[in-house]
Amino acid sequence: MSTPLSTVRLQLHGQFTLADAAARVPYFSRLGISHLYLSPITRARAGSTHGYDVVDHTMVSDELGGMAALRALVDVVRSHGMGLLLDIVPNHMATHSSNAWWWDVLRHGRLSRYADWFDVDWHTPQPGLRGKVLAPFLAKPYGESLADGSIAVVLEQTEGVPQIEASGARYPIAPDSMRVAGLDAQMAARYYDGSTEDGRQRLHELLEKQHYRLAWWRCAADMINWRRFFEVSELIGVRVELPEVFDAVHALPLQLYAEGLIDGLRIDHVDGLAQPVAYCAKLRAALDERRAQRPAALRSDAPWLIIEKILAPGETLDASWQVDGTSGYDFMDQAGAVLHQPDACMALTDLWARTAQDNRDAAAHVRAAKKLLLERHFAAERKALLRVLWGLAQGSVQGRDWSRELIGRVLDRFLEVFPVYRTYVGPQGRNPQDADLFARVMSEALAVLDRGDAQEGAALLTWLEAGLAGIGQTEAAQTAGSTLEKQGLAIRRLQQLTPPLAAKSLEDTTFYRYGRLLSRNEVGSDPAVFAIRPDRYHERNAWRAAHAPRALLATATHDHKRGEDARARLAVLTEAPDLWAQAVARWMQWPGTPAAACALHAGERYMLWQAIVGAWPMELRADDEPAVGDFIARLSAWQTKALREGKQSSGWFCPDEAHEADAQAFLDSMAVGGPHHALLKDIGDFVARIAPAGALNGLVQTVLRTTAPGIPDLYQGTEFWDFSLVDPDNRRPVDYPGRQDALDALDSGVDIVELLAQWRDGRIKQAVVAACLRLRRRLPLAFSIGAYEALPVSGKRHEQVLAYARSAGDQHCVVVLPLHGHRGLAAAGDAGSLQFPERYWEDTSVSLPPRYAGMEMKNALDGSIQRPGTGGMLRLDDLFADLPLAVLASA
Repeated sequence: MSTPLSTVRLQLHGQFTLADAAARVPYFSRLGISHLYLSPITRARAGSTHGYDVVDHTMVSDELGGMAALRALVDVVRSHGMGLLLDIVPNHMATHSSNAWWWDVLRHGRLSRYADWFDVDWHTPQPGLRGKVLAPFLAKPYGESLADGSIAVVLEQTEGVPQIEASGARYPIAPDSMRVAGLDAQMAARYYDGSTEDGRQRLHELLEKQHYRLAWWRCAADMINWRRFFEVSELIGVRVELPEVFDAVHALPLQLYAEGLIDGLRIDHVDGLAQPVAYCAKLRAALDERRAQRPAALRSDAPWLIIEKILAPGETLDASWQVDGTSGYDFMDQAGAVLHQPDACMALTDLWARTAQDNRDAAAHVRAAKKLLLERHFAAERKALLRVLWGLAQGSVQGRDWSRELIGRVLDRFLEVFPVYRTYVGPQGRNPQDADLFARVMSEALAVLDRGDAQEGAALLTWLEAGLAGIGQTEAAQTAGSTLEKQGLAIRRLQQLTPPLAAKSLEDTTFYRYGRLLSRNEVGSDPAVFAIRPDRYHERNAWRAAHAPRALLATATHDHKRGEDARARLAVLTEAPDLWAQAVARWMQWPGTPAAACALHAGERYMLWQAIVGAWPMELRADDEPAVGDFIARLSAWQTKALREGKQSSGWFCPDEAHEADAQAFLDSMAVGGPHHALLKDIGDFVARIAPAGALNGLVQTVLRTTAPGIPDLYQGTEFWDFSLVDPDNRRPVDYPGRQDALDALDSGVDIVELLAQWRDGRIKQAVVAACLRLRRRLPLAFSIGAYEALPVSGKRHEQVLAYARSAGDQHCVVVLPLHGHRGLAAAGDAGSLQFPERYWEDTSVSLPPRYAGMEMKNALDGSIQRPGTGGMLRLDDLFADLPLAVLASA
């Protein structure tokens, strides 16, 4: 099988290898999965837990089992009629001694055959760096490291070759830079012994002769002269726009595709590349060329190409990308947003502002975060872009009077209001979508310019817009070569700066500062978008059905900020804002609140309450000491990360250990036996009140993902409840034997209505996943090429219903789901039930198109038979009599 119907994302590492994945294939097949979706399998740094720190693109990781294990996995996959989607990392590699390309650059500098393979600015004007690579990996400043012996000449163990050792890492020594007459390698190492003053001076002189400059890690933000992945100095940008680099990076995945071992690729961080659209087109062509080489049984389907791409509200991928769609963050946003009640927006906005004493909206937080990041975290990247822009201005009649400082201030305002990850200006210039974007950005940037810069700034922004638009072939022929080269460099540097700036300012800063509702602070989401109504949700699904029917649909990923069911539970707060406000007031003023808690900012505590409520394990009892201790340890790890990512009361550069200790002490005080355990118990009691509605939201979200246009992706283990926190919490080991046993019981005839009564154990969610994925197998056309049709709902509670149909030929599916069910479930009088009270829906009905007249339909979830009534109506009181979810399928 190479036609994708559903995927399961697996995180591979030394403790869960390709062989481990192979052992789980029978289970995934029975669940209804069509494709395994694997994290990167190429050789990464030793002990890597994720595979994105690649050191060798040309070989399958030995830690994962190597090529033999991959072939064995594929044999099992194919024997079950399944396929494989592979995640690859063309944007960057690890700056580690095991990376042969990187090592060669450090050893030979500009003379290395790989000198241009990495995105290094060899011509930086930075003193002492021209023609060198900054190596910002020292644990302490260079002078201290030299003085205390942290830098030394050592002998490589195998061949006895002298190397530099610094802060636990090894670096090569340039050929001929260490020649000392009459000394062998061992004596030469002693000659550079840093324990003596003369030896330290000789060692310093030796280091000055190298093609790299060792530096303190904190220097990177201001001095780095190569492109990083975001601000991670352990990952260096790779120039896959160069043909020889593209060929080297993609030789293995293209070989695997040609041999029929994989069926498609997911491209990590495509926005980091110099020309993402051209890259995707080239990769598509390379895959298509190898399609004829595949085994005959696998040639019928086109290669599957997915990109990791964050889409801003209103942003779409056009046909020029030549991809099947994104990896699903956009769907994750839409499926989550429709679970939120829009009418609560004002109440929860006001509650956040009062509690946190912060009236700023999300956009203001993003702008403030970008300002900080440009000053402190991406200062070197900003400086490199500014240098090119100033050079262009100085070479123009219009801009020769603009100072570097003025251009810098205007550039900052431009970047601060830039609303998307990036533009896609190419050799042919700017596309219409980017042209509209630039017009809006220029207007907004002008509005926020300082008054003293407004007059010159307006002209500068106009010049900037023209300069960053790209030049068509006719204009290029009339432009001086040096100017054309500088303009191309400016465009590339801008387009490779805005993605990390956008990601770090929103996902890794604002999400931890602006806490109106943490369920909307998720990768792919804009926290300014509080909720969407069903008509908007239908609109986006109809678009996907028409334009990207093979895009992935995710609701949980290895990068999510909190688990899919944690977000679904927090969405219930929008249905009960008054109940939530009362609870927050009680917790903020809890009697005898410890000084440690008071040391936390009000906003930090407000976000902590949400984190606890969202992540509270379904079956956790507040008096279970070991389980509570484990939960507090997880929360502590989350809170430390949240404080540092927020960059206000702590940070990764300069952690405030005292403040973090206060945060830890406050959490510890809520442990069993702690002075404020009653506070944790009260939070648990609140969770119990909203947990049923949260669980129902989780089931609704599951059905949305598995029946919408696109290819549903199941993140490892989330067929049971997922209340995980941000990584590494969302990458914990999965209990597959328990899931296997539950599926065995389901297939032995356990009634799904019975599972609904025991919903806390998670088996009901697995049953819904299995039923929907198996239905996709039975009705493949309806779900792969089928139309998406929103169905009208009428009656008293029509705003609480989401209904749609999928159909192709004689394959039909009708989905009817409840929205915002908290009040309805509470009205049932059974605090632990997921059933609505009898006659709750009254006259609420779904109207089916005429083609469904007289059609007998079976609910794939519970097996009940439904027939549309007069006028093609489905009454919800009948539809939800036994199960509050309906996935009706034609016989």
